[in-house]
Amino acid sequence: MSTSGDAPAICPYAGTKRKPSAAAAAAADGATYRQGRTDGPVKCTWTPNTTEASPHLHETHQPKPKILNTILDHIGDTPLVRINKITEAEGIKCEVLAKCEFFNSGGSVKDRIGKRMIEDAERSGRIKPGDTLIEPTSGNTGIGLALAAAIKGYRMIITLPEKMSREKVDILKALGAEIIRTPTEAAYDSPDSHIGVAKRLQSEIPNSHILDQYSNASNPIAHYDHTAEELLEQTGGQIDVLVISAGTGGTLTGIGRKLKERLPHLTIVGVDPVGSILAEPDSLNDRDRLTSYKVEGIGYDFVPTVLDRALVDEWLKTDDRESLLMARRLIRDEGLLCGGSCGSAMAAAVRVAKRLPAGKRVVVLLPDSSRNYMTKLVSDQWMIEAGFADGNLIDRPQYKTWWAKKRVQDLHLQTPITIAPGVTCKEAIGLLSAQGFDTLPVISVDGQILGVVTEGNLTAKLVSNRVQPDDDITCALYPQFRKVNMGDTLGDLANIFDRDHYALVVAEQLQYTGGKSMMMKGGGGGEGGGEKRVLPSATRSVVTGVATRIDLLNYISSKPVEEVGYGGV
Repeated sequence: MSTSGDAPAICPYAGTKRKPSAAAAAAADGATYRQGRTDGPVKCTWTPNTTEASPHLHETHQPKPKILNTILDHIGDTPLVRINKITEAEGIKCEVLAKCEFFNSGGSVKDRIGKRMIEDAERSGRIKPGDTLIEPTSGNTGIGLALAAAIKGYRMIITLPEKMSREKVDILKALGAEIIRTPTEAAYDSPDSHIGVAKRLQSEIPNSHILDQYSNASNPIAHYDHTAEELLEQTGGQIDVLVISAGTGGTLTGIGRKLKERLPHLTIVGVDPVGSILAEPDSLNDRDRLTSYKVEGIGYDFVPTVLDRALVDEWLKTDDRESLLMARRLIRDEGLLCGGSCGSAMAAAVRVAKRLPAGKRVVVLLPDSSRNYMTKLVSDQWMIEAGFADGNLIDRPQYKTWWAKKRVQDLHLQTPITIAPGVTCKEAIGLLSAQGFDTLPVISVDGQILGVVTEGNLTAKLVSNRVQPDDDITCALYPQFRKVNMGDTLGDLANIFDRDHYALVVAEQLQYTGGKSMMMKGGGGGEGGGEKRVLPSATRSVVTGVATRIDLLNYISSKPVEEVGYGGV
């Protein structure tokens, strides 16, 4: 296992050999490995069926007592549940079992490592009563640590990216943790990132410690000693494929090492979100590389040392839409109250299971609970606004009408007139009056949509003297607006009109910017290999229409009654 941040990077398993991943081999080169980074080569040279003695303190897995001493004793021994409706709907013949980690005390798989990292640090004398614990986290590890810190009496400071859900923040505060939010877009090695801020706080606060889930050996060991043993016991050692999403990678590494040791035939599938760079080969990460994504708790812009990618037989990438929709299916169809990263793991498990015949068994780990996402994933409105909902997921009247599956292109909208910054409010009013429009998109010279000007907003601001006729139109625009494309359904458009009066119909257009073309690997970022020639280009948004409520109403009312059929509008 990888050693903790304070321990030397030495493991007595030297002498055993395994094939390192390409990234690990590259990072091991002293000329390319950058000091001070959290990522780097896997430090442990463990191999399946090694006879070398472990350098780590291991625990024997024991069943829970009938009466628990503290709630920390409720961590572990989570249920393994058969997936039924989803496998039937997908035509899957093999058995799919889900390890439901949201039944842990704090609601996630990270409770295991929160408890283990603190208790191992206590045993080693690294921390003592009265010390301060600091942890950069996406939330769940913070909850696991804060839960243990609340019971054991440590001060807990959590640095947390802004994108993480409000529910996580509220739970952490309720547990007594102090929260510092950091920019989601900050690179991991930036001083403004949740990792950089944690390091700065540690240098400023006496007797403070970063237990560091990214490099702490207790992270994978918790799973090697317990989670893996539970799976072996629950399945009787009958597992053909293990599917696990990767965050720090400690769960994958700990479970993977123990199961590979006991089950040499096992195939391990790692799951990595689009935007992250954990998957191998690296060409898998080309699609939207290092861009933000909405699924929380998995994927990174660096490779933590607790992640041993050499254990993974195949990596699959998942995107936000399939992940969040699958999470909602797990909730609705299987009654499993899980979070978005569970949807990522299950979406990948479904892909794998479709390849397998009857008699095979796939085990997928579901990391966390829906409790952390009540205003996001679980919210119909959030899913609709994020563009992830459809009639199969959300049961609303407009999805059952004759027009629900018609497309925005069926509205036959007029091509809009757009205006540029520099146009005055007076000129915009004249244009609205002359052309009979009540909405004008404002587009910059480089093709960016800046906002929308409406007749009503212009009137209100001019009458109240908040803008003058000669003021630039940018003084009176709405900078926030909803976008749809021609292929979106009218059912989805009707959902937008629950809260908005209009939506811009936008097409994305590639613009050649000049210069030489280049060869790119990965076939444009998919899961296959290959190369293709890519021209230097930029993406421009072209507004092809402005859809309003009256456009939808006109379309609905234009159909003869005999075509509408039962149910009407």
